[in-house]
Amino acid sequence: MTGGAVRRAALFRNAGYALPAIPLAALYFPVYVYIAPFYAAERGVGLASLGFLFIAVRLLDAVTDPLMGWISDRTPGRFGRRRPWLLVSAPLIALSVWMLMAPPVDAGFGHAAFWLTALTLSWTIALTPYFAWGAELSGDYGQRATITAWREGATLLGTVLAVILYNLAADAGAGLRAVAALVAAGLPLAVAAALLAAPEPRDYSRQRLEFRAGFRAVAASRYFRRLLLAYFVNGLANALPAGLFLFFIGDLLMTPDAGWLLLVYFVCAIAGLPFWNWAARRISKHRAWGLAMIWSCVAFLPAVLLGAGDAGLFAAVCVATGLALGADLALPAAIQADVVDADTAETGEQRTGLFFALWSVATKAALALSGGAALIILDLAGFEAGAMNAPSALFTLKALYALAPVALKLLAVALMWNFPLGEAQQKALRMRVEGGEN
Repeated sequence: MTGGAVRRAALFRNAGYALPAIPLAALYFPVYVYIAPFYAAERGVGLASLGFLFIAVRLLDAVTDPLMGWISDRTPGRFGRRRPWLLVSAPLIALSVWMLMAPPVDAGFGHAAFWLTALTLSWTIALTPYFAWGAELSGDYGQRATITAWREGATLLGTVLAVILYNLAADAGAGLRAVAALVAAGLPLAVAAALLAAPEPRDYSRQRLEFRAGFRAVAASRYFRRLLLAYFVNGLANALPAGLFLFFIGDLLMTPDAGWLLLVYFVCAIAGLPFWNWAARRISKHRAWGLAMIWSCVAFLPAVLLGAGDAGLFAAVCVATGLALGADLALPAAIQADVVDADTAETGEQRTGLFFALWSVATKAALALSGGAALIILDLAGFEAGAMNAPSALFTLKALYALAPVALKLLAVALMWNFPLGEAQQKALRMRVEGGEN
């Protein structure tokens, strides 16, 4: 094929692969932001019961995610290891999301528990193979950044659509039904388009490791340990302001109707993705990610100086930090694909599914740990949502929202700035993988 034909084929593949991320992301945000308040206010389910339910679901993820990664890596058959699972999961997710987000009027805790568990399991069946599929679509260092940028751009678009649909609806129930309809109708169509556009990658495994031996090999990978630690620390940094956003705008800025700033933040993240993809090709993926984290730190610090009525200034912070978010979403996963090459060259088994399953566990652990710790610290500082808080309590909110994330991101930068797996090393590893050398 000519150069133009190759570029068009890659564009078709990347766009098709990214499509399922739109409905999958449209589902994620409402489940973790809107579902608990809806069932508490509209169906009379206790907040404590809902809290324990969400904790239990995340504990379930810690078991099912690695198991699904291992199963996906070992799936035989002419249809491949990744794509069949996405096909199987689409109708399961469509049914589960509709039952969870459009419940009957007499639905209670049992209904929420059953369908949230069903949705979580269906999600795991979809997402772990889906991420592994994207990592294997290309062995090229730069193309991997482009593929993840397409997927994360679609993820951000799905999040924006969910926020818009929910906020345009007449009430919370109508908002959830609108999002559920988008997911239930859109996901099967998006999966079908992805299966047509993106091929099943070749499996470069030369042997199969026993389950425990495989986990030991993953734990022994110096590349994976370092990347996962940086990703986890940065995940803690990102989860703090996400979990405290409503408190910050409502109790500190005294502008509770400024939820539109979330849209500004996500739209700016989409706008920044092409720049970070370009930077990854120019200065390496790990340096581009490090630069984005430094940028985010500089942009976030002024939030410490904000107070009541400063929503306009906070909008500028949202724009600047949003532009850096695209790198946080796209580049670590692209680096992870290179780390899988190192493991495949070393062990002889391509275990992309297992690697991305452990990646998913780290993401969820960061969200749970960061969010829980922040609420405990705020409580100890005497902070009360919706009340007149003492200056010391408001400063604690500021410190958790802006200062702690900056410190955590700087630690992640230190871990990644001189990451020893760049383009030259990845190309050498890829030659070993494709040549069948240990």
